[in-house]
Amino acid sequence: MPIWFAYTMITLLVITSVLLVLLILLHRGKGGGLSSMFGGGVSSSLAGSSVAEKNLDRYTVLVGIVWFACIVGLGLWLRLQMSSGT
Repeated sequence: MPIWFAYTMITLLVITSVLLVLLILLHRGKGGGLSSMFGGGVSSSLAGSSVAEKNLDRYTVLVGIVWFACIVGLGLWLRLQMSSGT
């Protein structure tokens, strides 16, 4: 595989890592966490907050899957490079 594949995977890995950290910090925890700083704690009694939490969960899972695929892709690329002797 060409080297641009590795650079693309590394770039995606960095972007998804930052997004994953931000999305996890936005989740509502026991004490509110960072989500209460952005208004999540104020609107927790409203009916729309459950939809927002479900969407946040979906985005977190989607970004997590892309993050995992990047790690697997980099591992496979590295294995191919090691076996070809390049």
